[in-house]
Amino acid sequence: MHNDTIVALATPSGSGAIAVIRLSGQEAISIASKCFKSVSGKDLNQQATHTIHLGHIVEDKRTIDEVLVSVFKDPNSYTGENVVEISCHGSSYIQQEIIQLFLRQGCRMATAGEFTLRAFLNGKLDLSQAEAVADLISSDNEASHQIAMQQMRGGFSSEIAKLREELLNFASLIELELDFAEEDVEFADRTQFKDLVERITFVLKRLIDSFAVGNVIKNGIPVAIVGEPNVGKSTLLNALLNEDRAIVSEIAGTTRDTIEDEISIGGVGFRFIDTAGIRDTKDVVESIGIKKTFEKIEQAQVVMFLVGSPQLAVGSNAVESFKIEIEKIKNKFPQKQLLVILNKIDQITDSELANLRTDLESHSSNVIPISAKTGFGVEQLTNQLLNLINTGALRNNETIVTNSRHYDALLKAFEEIQKVQYGLDTDLSGDLLAIDIRQALYHFGEITGEITNDDLLGNIFANFCIGK
Repeated sequence: MHNDTIVALATPSGSGAIAVIRLSGQEAISIASKCFKSVSGKDLNQQATHTIHLGHIVEDKRTIDEVLVSVFKDPNSYTGENVVEISCHGSSYIQQEIIQLFLRQGCRMATAGEFTLRAFLNGKLDLSQAEAVADLISSDNEASHQIAMQQMRGGFSSEIAKLREELLNFASLIELELDFAEEDVEFADRTQFKDLVERITFVLKRLIDSFAVGNVIKNGIPVAIVGEPNVGKSTLLNALLNEDRAIVSEIAGTTRDTIEDEISIGGVGFRFIDTAGIRDTKDVVESIGIKKTFEKIEQAQVVMFLVGSPQLAVGSNAVESFKIEIEKIKNKFPQKQLLVILNKIDQITDSELANLRTDLESHSSNVIPISAKTGFGVEQLTNQLLNLINTGALRNNETIVTNSRHYDALLKAFEEIQKVQYGLDTDLSGDLLAIDIRQALYHFGEITGEITNDDLLGNIFANFCIGK
């Protein structure tokens, strides 16, 4: 199904300084040579792999563009096939003319992700590495880039492959025992097997637990900025983004809808959501905005609850009311990380601030005083946001799972390993143990692509861009 020659634009569509057009297939070099005239008169078919040549793309006597042609011969190419990459000028017209020329010469337009699919089918990448290619292309901060690079280099694959190989060795010995069932012999040392199962269980738990961090790092950590009207939520959003993204005014209820924007803090992507102020109102539009506020809190990983310090400094009743509001948020969203932000501290005295902090810190451990208007305390706030996210695995270069398909397969493998553990503890017969081991091996194989099918491949590579 994949022995023809495909062509596609490998760079973003539209005009630019340079565009790259990629061909892959057994006839890629011979097709390119028909349309390429080297300035030195070289025959492209006779050139060594991993070489670059200057010349022109021509059709009959018409010169389309001056180009650089890179030649990669199988199997030492990205796809494992003959590959030609043509660097031409970035005119949309030139790009289309060259692609149409190759289509007339017998190429076929590549489908989404077909170059990487061929790399997988030809053994250049396993399936998890191929998926990491798409993650690397879409990475927009240091953390997601680091995770994708580690996975593409085979960090995750090698960890899974090692576990699968050890489990497979024991599975083979147990299967051998079944062939000699009448002799009642044991080829697989049960003590060593228990140690292996415990080690696999430990690694699987670590990988499964890492998904909670990996998923939010990959997609950006959503942070909801909530509080009563006119406490400075929009001012804080502008201070975090370092631009006037949200409208700021003294009129309570100015923000009627949610405003979202993303920034990278310490290499980790955060998606901040400025919400409408929470209060009782008869304004229909504002009521809709407040309803959306609670919807956004549901979606957030972290909730920053703002209060204006001057509002609390007026007396103990205001502080007690605010404590009640904190409890409401905690009870309604117990799984959310909550930061209590004392804003507008530039409008109160140092002694008033000290009293407020003492009073509130007995109720909430994460109390941060800031002035969104002057920028005081904003850096401390961003540092605290980073501390809430477990980035230790990133710093230690540990494997982090970010792909929901991998997470699902790991959960299923863990379930089967638990059955194997139970079987060993209860001296289950070898034939029943073998069934659970086979299932665990199956789910390990799903991750790296030893076990696959056309539907799975279609779903994965359909999410790639054309040309990769």
